[in-house]
Amino acid sequence: MSERWTTAILVFPDVEVLDVMGPYEVFSRTRREPGWRSRRDDARGPFAVSLVAAARDTQPVTMVGGLRVIPDYSFADVPSIDLLIVPGGRGVLPLLDDAFLIDWLQRTASTAARVASVCSGALLLAKAGLLRGRRATTHHTDLELLARIDPTIRIRGDHRWVDDGMVTSAGVAAGIDMAFYLVEALCGEAVAEETARYIEYPRLA
Repeated sequence: MSERWTTAILVFPDVEVLDVMGPYEVFSRTRREPGWRSRRDDARGPFAVSLVAAARDTQPVTMVGGLRVIPDYSFADVPSIDLLIVPGGRGVLPLLDDAFLIDWLQRTASTAARVASVCSGALLLAKAGLLRGRRATTHHTDLELLARIDPTIRIRGDHRWVDDGMVTSAGVAAGIDMAFYLVEALCGEAVAEETARYIEYPRLA
């Protein structure tokens, strides 16, 4: 891994907006040097953040609520990923039977330094067998489905995020807290606290 964490956030039709954009904001605004000047140059951040989709073309991905984004990479051309973020949303359910996506998750997780999910993205990690025997959480409405997909998972429905090798978070806005947890784990508490102050977010301990 280089000095920067190559960070890829998965996008797909009907992905939840804040599942993607919350962590994107946190990672893309993180700096080791405090203040606004260091944030004028995106290349100075410790996380090189991009969006990745199964395929990349001129057609944008439509997220929940109608927001559209154009992915930076496809599965075929994304650089080697250090940190993979798997978001959730109503688009997760059809992907549970997408063998191409599940295989990509398995292969990517085998080489990435860290893998995390937001909200129902945990269902995809479970389907890929990546949460087997681990503690994990997800959106409160998907806890039962997570247990059905893999009964070996030790569900922690009362946790905002859980780190048991794979990092999982509760629903939607909890992904921001999970992202700050990862910033602290990878860059230190001072960096995480300064970044939270910069974006004026009341960070959870």
